[in-house]
Amino acid sequence: MEKTKYQYITKSDQQKGLPQPPLEVPADPDKPLIDLPSPVSLDIPAADLRTGIEQRQSIRNYAHEPITREELSFLLWCTQGVKRVHGTQATFRTVPSAGARHAFETFLLINDVEGLEPGLYRYLALSHKLQQIDTDPVLSHRITAACFDQQFILRSGVVFLWTVVPYRMTWRYGERGYRDLHLDAGHVCQNLYLAAGAVGCGACAIAAFNDDEMNDLLGINGGDQFLIYLATVGKKA
Repeated sequence: MEKTKYQYITKSDQQKGLPQPPLEVPADPDKPLIDLPSPVSLDIPAADLRTGIEQRQSIRNYAHEPITREELSFLLWCTQGVKRVHGTQATFRTVPSAGARHAFETFLLINDVEGLEPGLYRYLALSHKLQQIDTDPVLSHRITAACFDQQFILRSGVVFLWTVVPYRMTWRYGERGYRDLHLDAGHVCQNLYLAAGAVGCGACAIAAFNDDEMNDLLGINGGDQFLIYLATVGKKA
């Protein structure tokens, strides 16, 4: 924290004229893509904001009821949905981000979602699609073990796993950007809590995990991209 104070910040790569990183990690050309219902087509019941905030809580017990694909599409749009793309420079989304850097990538551990095979997926925010990554049936148990055996992970309908590409943020803000990554994680997860409540679901944020094991399971190197936060979602019991 000391070294992220402004008095230690040197000229950023943006100020040096270096090119900015891509707005999104490219999709794997060898993995299947899955269309999601368009956000504008979703029929989501109106929810009172004050009620949603008053009733917000972490929920670890879930009903044996699948999440619909429409509900998953809504949750993804509420947490990382792209409202507008400004050329190759920035995206404007449903959550705030320092300098509109939006350094997050969303992985999903699907346990019980209608029409989707259980396994690991990635959300492609720019096109609002899913990419299937791994359907190994043991994967959910390995992720649970890497989160210190928090068993409600296995009982949830889906687990949101947010990774960051830090250079998207530090390109503009240098070392100070690492603070912004953690602030942005809070913005994203609070949107998930409120959106989950609107569709009869509960959510529970998780910050306890083995970093190296989880990065390996997600197929990322822990340097250029690393897991920062995750949360379970399931139908309320």
